[in-house]
Amino acid sequence: MINNNIFKIKNTLKLVQVVSIFCFAMFMSCTNDESEFSGDPYFVIEDQPTGISADTQGTSQSYVVRSNRPWRIVAQEEVSWVKAFPNKGEDDGIFKFVIDENVTFDARSVNFAFVVDGEEQPVLFRVDQIANIPFIVVENAAEGVSVPSAATSFSIPVKANVNWTYTLVDGDWLSEVTLTENELNLLAAKNRGEERVATVKISAEGHPTLDTEITITQSAGDVILEENFDWLNYGSPVFYTYSGEGRMDDVWTADELAKGWTSTENEFTSNQQVVYARPGFVKLGKTGYGGDLISPKLAELDQETTVKVSFKAVPYKTKGGTQDDNILRIDVEGAGVASVSSFTVDNWPDYATDPDCTLIWEEERSQYEFTITGATSQTRLKFLGGDYLLKGVGKGKNRVFLDDIKVTIVD
Repeated sequence: MINNNIFKIKNTLKLVQVVSIFCFAMFMSCTNDESEFSGDPYFVIEDQPTGISADTQGTSQSYVVRSNRPWRIVAQEEVSWVKAFPNKGEDDGIFKFVIDENVTFDARSVNFAFVVDGEEQPVLFRVDQIANIPFIVVENAAEGVSVPSAATSFSIPVKANVNWTYTLVDGDWLSEVTLTENELNLLAAKNRGEERVATVKISAEGHPTLDTEITITQSAGDVILEENFDWLNYGSPVFYTYSGEGRMDDVWTADELAKGWTSTENEFTSNQQVVYARPGFVKLGKTGYGGDLISPKLAELDQETTVKVSFKAVPYKTKGGTQDDNILRIDVEGAGVASVSSFTVDNWPDYATDPDCTLIWEEERSQYEFTITGATSQTRLKFLGGDYLLKGVGKGKNRVFLDDIKVTIVD
């Protein structure tokens, strides 16, 4: 009898324990649900803006959110020209409205709602953008386009929100390759005579004020290679600002590489091609290692020929005035002998008088030239900053900037 009572007591205790554990778990669950968000709910955008107005170019505007609840930003209608990013958060955070350019002739607007912890707030946020006007924009139209004497294809980018057409004036040596709503691609036939000029006129019916003219200039027939690198646009034109510059084997695009310029893989620096693109010019070398630039073949030559090579070069100097070594070595790959083996590039930039590093390119002291005897269609030019390995040599740096390389037939 005693044992039987003990058994009942034990079972009762186990049941009490199970029930207690269950109740405790339920209590904790309820407690957690109730305390998931502490304090009174709030949602505030700093300075409490209620809208934004954008011009035709669009904009990106950031806002700071203070909240202790999850929130979402929801457009009141489906639109693609403006978005909130990110469009949701858990508590405090930053979001921005990104508004695209408006190329249409219609003003546009949309309202956004803020939904906080599942509840839509009473005030909407309005985004407005003004209508555009008819336009045709041809970048660098005033400067015109220069092409070498060799048969060359080139493009004229056109940005417009109206239908446009083009005509050629004195341009029987130009022919259309492709035409899209954003670009005109033309082919310049080989020039065997003097320099020649044509005009491309772009117009839109019903909008005479939008007429635009672009001058196309082709070099004389004795110019067989002419390169100004205007198709490169990386980093900064300021020599000592190297952020954003693009190494040839790292970021140059297939179209850029197709121009035919190349560089030796430097075995001393993991086989990198140590030549860097800047806005419209190139830089040879980096700290400890030299880089070279090798031209396309002089394919226009049909026999052994003497040619003159002219180019612009500037040596590297830091913002504080420290100068690199400044030797530019000249070599020829394929047939031909160069009249010089190197140049001392000593036209040091003056950042006080030319902070944007633009004037120095126009100075006579930045111009260099040499000749190649016996050049053929297989000849390539090679420019090398110092040597491929510069560690322990001189200052250990020999960076040189190059631009405007031209090869002209002498005889």
